[in-house]
Amino acid sequence: MVDNRSHTSAITADDSRLATAAATLKMLAEKTRLHILWILTTAPADVNSLTRATGASRTAVSQHLAKLRLAGLVDAHREDRHVIYSLRDGHLSRLVAESLSHADHIATGEPLHPPETDGEPARRGAHRSTA
Repeated sequence: MVDNRSHTSAITADDSRLATAAATLKMLAEKTRLHILWILTTAPADVNSLTRATGASRTAVSQHLAKLRLAGLVDAHREDRHVIYSLRDGHLSRLVAESLSHADHIATGEPLHPPETDGEPARRGAHRSTA
């Protein structure tokens, strides 16, 4: 496991960063959008593939993708007559994976991981607050 504390210790929980993080989490707080993002963690996909994989209507998938693009979470590019969607960055991929890993622990009853502590707050990367 890579120790990211030296990198993340420079992160400040100021109003701008908290608002951006909250907006990102809000985008993940809808089941179909989270499912779309989960699928995109494995590979880019077009609307038809995402529709089949999620079981949602094509209209619903297209609307969710538009919201995700507007939020800056996914990118799109054209290949022939298809628009291919992909995650914009690795942070989002890890965030989606961690949220589903946490849900898996809850669903299966597997013990939760204890918070990481080293004399600092038990939240990774949130070592300083401007509050």
